[in-house]
Amino acid sequence: MTHDIHIIGGGLAGSEAAWQLAQRGFTVRLSEMRGGGDMTPAHQTDGLAELVCSNSFRSDDSDKNAVGLLHHEMRELDSLVMRAGEKARVPAGSAMAVDRDVFSAEVQRTLHEHPKVTVVRERIDTLPDEGPAIVATGPLTAQALAESIVKATGQDRLAFFDAIAPIVHRDSIDMDICWIQSRWNKRNEASNEDGDYINCPMTKEQYLAFHQGLMDGEKTEFREWEKDTPYFEGCMPIEVMASRGVDTLRFGPMKPVGLDNPRDTTPEFPQGRWPYAVVQLRQDNKLGTLWNMVGFQTKLKYGAQVELFRTIPGLENAEFARLGGLHRNTFLNSPVVLDRQLRLKGAEHIRFAGQVTGCEGYVESSAVGLVAGMMAAAELAGREWQGPPRTTALGALLAHITGDAEAESYQPMNVNFGLFPPLHDVGKKQRKEAYTSRAKADLADWIARGTLVAA
Repeated sequence: MTHDIHIIGGGLAGSEAAWQLAQRGFTVRLSEMRGGGDMTPAHQTDGLAELVCSNSFRSDDSDKNAVGLLHHEMRELDSLVMRAGEKARVPAGSAMAVDRDVFSAEVQRTLHEHPKVTVVRERIDTLPDEGPAIVATGPLTAQALAESIVKATGQDRLAFFDAIAPIVHRDSIDMDICWIQSRWNKRNEASNEDGDYINCPMTKEQYLAFHQGLMDGEKTEFREWEKDTPYFEGCMPIEVMASRGVDTLRFGPMKPVGLDNPRDTTPEFPQGRWPYAVVQLRQDNKLGTLWNMVGFQTKLKYGAQVELFRTIPGLENAEFARLGGLHRNTFLNSPVVLDRQLRLKGAEHIRFAGQVTGCEGYVESSAVGLVAGMMAAAELAGREWQGPPRTTALGALLAHITGDAEAESYQPMNVNFGLFPPLHDVGKKQRKEAYTSRAKADLADWIARGTLVAA
């Protein structure tokens, strides 16, 4: 064996795990099938850590938001994903969004240049029989390897559908109709001067016609074996949301509150009145040439997408860099098949990391890869692993994946304060700040105890 550990999958989790191990002095073979003649239904490139859905890492507020707290914890642990994210950052209000091409290129460059990492473009069809390994193949695990995992776990796969949103060329948007503003004018250091979102206003008549178009548009047909597969609530196709009620979208991705249309002013509303509904687009690359349609994940067929989305005011002549799509995701029933260190029960030389474990979201996937790498490094160094406190975002997320969740109803989960040990003696208004303060203090103490040194 020419390496200390084999990582299968070069997505966010696999790349992060490889970095954590290499930084601790261990040699890594990182296998990625893209670029070796294979591709997934959702990826567009062979770049490591490609972002296939949104370009947003969501809120960067570490004082009141659980995912923002997870950002903070990952930065404290020298996360490659967060490093690359800062270099690729684009304006997104209080959220963290990145230029997806710059981000992927930075992750790939860093790993290719690391003397302890060897990236190999190859498809792995079976779980390794021996030797330390981390499987981080994500929710689009290739069929042969997925079958090997099912055979090893003795559990059937769970699955859900995930959808991706369209991306529009900026110069095809009519800015005589649209305007730039962040909701309630919220901004951070990376924000643009005027705001971070392009807003397309709709009247009631336009909205109702658009809603009907979503209902009537031609949609992707499911294969027979896919028909009972549930959607994940955090990435719901827009037409599925629309089917839940005519006003559902106006309280979801098309909500107009806090957005003042400067094209519609009166003496009473000199800054502009709120439209009946709004379609928002968020910057997708550093150049600002590509913008994605926020919350517009869809299973509409391509022709139906172009026809309907060009009825949105300001997008009449929209040119699409990518249309929306639908793909099938798979994940393990982790509380049943994995131990507290993400190891496969009955084959403890194999760890799993990332979305295949049932965490949901770019940041969560990366975080589980980070901790899996740290766990493996401790084991390779012959040291006892002491995990992050349950009061931290990392600890809470790991606890959910590896045993706190009900196995019978286990579903993909974003990090949220509902996973944290409760604080009963704090008022509701102060609770989020209390959770984050406690987590930051406990993480700092965990780091100070020297638990991160593995070699």
